[in-house]
Amino acid sequence: MFLLQQVVLAASVYPMYSGHLMARAATLASQIDCMHGMQGRVWALRHILAASHELLGQCYVNEHDPSVVTNACAGICASPSSVEALNNECFCLAVDVPALHAKLSNVLGVYGLRGALAVTHPHLFSALPIYVSRRHLEQTANVVAAVEEVVALPAYQSAALAWAPDIARFDPGSPGGLLGLDFHLGIDGPRLIEINTNPGGVLLNAMLGQAQHACMPEITKPPTAVGRVDSDILEVMLTEWQLQRGSASLGLVAIVDESPTQQYLYPEFLLFRELFRRHGYRAEICGPEDLVLGDGRLWLGESSVDLLYNRLTDFAFQQPAQAAIRTAYLTGKVIVSPHPRAHALYADKRNLNLLGRRDFLQSAGASKTAVETLVAGVPKTELLTPDNRDAMWAARRHLFFKPSAGFGSKAAYRGDKLTRRVWDEMAGASYVAQELVVPSERRTDAQSPPLKVDIRCYAYRGRVMLYAARIYQGQTTNFRTPGGGFSPVLTAEDSR
Repeated sequence: MFLLQQVVLAASVYPMYSGHLMARAATLASQIDCMHGMQGRVWALRHILAASHELLGQCYVNEHDPSVVTNACAGICASPSSVEALNNECFCLAVDVPALHAKLSNVLGVYGLRGALAVTHPHLFSALPIYVSRRHLEQTANVVAAVEEVVALPAYQSAALAWAPDIARFDPGSPGGLLGLDFHLGIDGPRLIEINTNPGGVLLNAMLGQAQHACMPEITKPPTAVGRVDSDILEVMLTEWQLQRGSASLGLVAIVDESPTQQYLYPEFLLFRELFRRHGYRAEICGPEDLVLGDGRLWLGESSVDLLYNRLTDFAFQQPAQAAIRTAYLTGKVIVSPHPRAHALYADKRNLNLLGRRDFLQSAGASKTAVETLVAGVPKTELLTPDNRDAMWAARRHLFFKPSAGFGSKAAYRGDKLTRRVWDEMAGASYVAQELVVPSERRTDAQSPPLKVDIRCYAYRGRVMLYAARIYQGQTTNFRTPGGGFSPVLTAEDSR
């Protein structure tokens, strides 16, 4: 009611803008439906109260054409002093999240999704963009290219495979598939926090990018062509197939994960399935237990599987349920993307120790450019051993601890939050200690404390295909933060 009163007042003062104001208010008000629990309701109320004042005082009027209004906070958006200023002071909504939820629910409902995303995934998307300078984007792209160069070096592969499971020594003949390289934008520039070989969210972020509306499009824009992401991702999968099978026709594609319908990113599995089908390929979603060996092939029901899009987190296929996949992969009966070798070469956290060490990179034969790029871009990372445990505990406030083969922030701990009990429990596991790089921040309104941000680069063979951000609160990224979630990345044309 308060918001409605404010909008009516604003519309009476600026009658020509009443339609714009009402639409803006409806977008904000509908966010309450996406909130659960007291924290969510408090956040929604605070955001809407702040926005109601913004409607009165911060609508930007084009001085050449007073009939043109954008939802820009005029001084900041029209002439920002820096991208940091935009992230701290520009609260223009780039995405109508309820509308995006509704669109996705309608599309995915046809494909078999049950329930409205606004209810099941209320914090999947953020309405606010993240602004990143062009200089920082160039630096992240340079790191991506340098990683690709180093991973191809025989000395690096020997070192990385030395601590990898045996299955990683089998080379199927392709890079493995899409990568997700996660960065924190620290005071010294972008720092590579980790690499993922089965990164979630790429198709969801593609839809998010296409749904965004920059408040000042003449100043800011997406750094990559978001409209090409679907075709780029399909090309990645087809390249993996062709590198191993040449010109052979691709039959059934199986998208596999444990209990797929229960996975948080199951909506994206549906998007992948429909991406393949839309281009004439058969595709199905299944669990590993649905796949069986027979007659020298891997079967899903009555159909043999040619390509397996692997979303499993048992990266070496060690669980009994993965036995059929493991055998079919090692005997060349099925193409797997991403495959165990890719995880061992890219995603094992111990590899960050190699990628950030000048002495190793130089001895391995990396170019001078790659050495300088990675030494600057990869935080110091050490393997946790019985010999250095006491020193690591003493220095824990400046470190972040991660399991070597972990995923999705599971069992990862910021050192200053680490208890002695948990530390003792970590003693029998393989961990790395990474130099703590404090993430950059994004304010979601003028009253609330800022939220944390990380930047993900989706890349293949050294080329960035899409940038996305995740906004969150807590030690690690999550999809439980009101106002947080996946966020579109924008860059200013002249930002350095």
